[in-house]
Amino acid sequence: MNTVLDGEDFGESIMSTEDIIKYCLSKRKAYEDYPFGNIPICYKLNGKIFAQLYPNENDYKITLKCTSDVGQFFRSLYPDKVVRGYHFPPIQ
Repeated sequence: MNTVLDGEDFGESIMSTEDIIKYCLSKRKAYEDYPFGNIPICYKLNGKIFAQLYPNENDYKITLKCTSDVGQFFRSLYPDKVVRGYHFPPIQ
C-alpha cells in the first residue's frame, strides 16, 4: 500500500512540510492550487483534490484522499495532524 506517510520505520519520524509537498508534486500531472485562498494548499490530479495542507504553525494538519480504513489508521497515529475533511461528518 502506498500512501503519503508510508516509509521505513513508519511512526518513528514525521515527514516535513517540504517532504509532503515534494511527494504530492511527484505524482504524474499533479499540481498545487489555492481554490480557497492561501490556506489550505491543495494538491490536485485531473482537477480533483487529493491532499490539503494546512501549514499553520499553531494548527498544522493535512487531509488526504484515501479509503476510510486508511484514514482511520492515520488519524489514530496522528490525531491532531491528519484530520477528516471539512465535508466529512465524524463517524459515530
